[in-house]
Amino acid sequence: MRLRARAVIGGLLAVCALLGLAAAFAVAAPAGLSDTGTSTSSTSSTESTTTEPTTTTEPTTTTNTPVPPRQARIADGVSIGHVDVGGMTPERAEATVRRAFARPLVLVIGTTAEATVGPGWLDTEADFTKAVSRARVARPGASVPLDVTVSRARIRSYLDRLGQRVDRAPVDAKLVLRGIVPVATPSRPGRRLNRVVSASTVRVALKTNERGRVALTVTPLPPEVTDGKLGPAIVILRSSNRLRFYVNAKLVRTFGVATGQSAYPTPLGSFTIVVKEKDPWWYPPPSPWAANEQPVPPGPGNPLGTRWMGLSAPYVGIHGTPDAASIGYSASHGCIRMRIPDAEWLFQQVKIGTPVFIVAH
Repeated sequence: MRLRARAVIGGLLAVCALLGLAAAFAVAAPAGLSDTGTSTSSTSSTESTTTEPTTTTEPTTTTNTPVPPRQARIADGVSIGHVDVGGMTPERAEATVRRAFARPLVLVIGTTAEATVGPGWLDTEADFTKAVSRARVARPGASVPLDVTVSRARIRSYLDRLGQRVDRAPVDAKLVLRGIVPVATPSRPGRRLNRVVSASTVRVALKTNERGRVALTVTPLPPEVTDGKLGPAIVILRSSNRLRFYVNAKLVRTFGVATGQSAYPTPLGSFTIVVKEKDPWWYPPPSPWAANEQPVPPGPGNPLGTRWMGLSAPYVGIHGTPDAASIGYSASHGCIRMRIPDAEWLFQQVKIGTPVFIVAH
């Protein structure tokens, strides 16, 4: 029994070994191939063979999308309206020229004053697109103009307003009294903005896109009377009965005179000579002092002597007198009497407008 059992066990082990070899061979060999490499097929009553469809792959066509060329640049050394745009793209060139054009003008007035004004405020426009188009085809180093439109009316209006701040009238030197001595106040030249020439200068700067300092034309206005040409002046010391004659604030001569009576005093203040007459007629003033008097023609007995220098004070003047004994006293009707030779000399030295200062001293 033991021997029979061992035989059965040995048979089973042999069958298992054969089955293991068959399985290993099936794994090692690809399906459908025999161990000789030929195709095999297996059919059974319960399975059918299915043939997979064959897929045909068409050849692939590769399409190259064109890469846009690098944007053209403006040639080296090209400028637009004095602005260097060489080597720039058109967009950058236009932006550069726009910034340069927008800068304000610096207007120089004389030697000290300045003003700034933007081109937009003057209604100025530029064709940037046209200029850049020209620059794109320009040869290296070319200067391309910038077409600029300006408003003449707006420029004139601006310069008129500017001129109101710039214009200055000249100031003449003149004599003023300090104490009993005349002194000179200095003269000062004036100026006027030349609107016509300045407008042309501003237009050229805008059209050429220049942004340097633009010098406007200012016309100087010299004073009529300068410090060295003050001319004569008279100071009358009423209480002292003295007349002092000055030229350019320098004392030249002193004369004795007669001034007004206490009832008809010579007026105090600053006056000018407004009339000069040789051999004048004397007309009685409207005053009880000259009641019943008649006009006196020129001649030896004329109360005015031979010369009359009327002042801006009514009925008051400097004149000669045939009554030399009254000199040094308060004897007149308010006028300033001089000896006839002295009056004739003074008449030659003064002119219409000569200042006369009368003080109480």
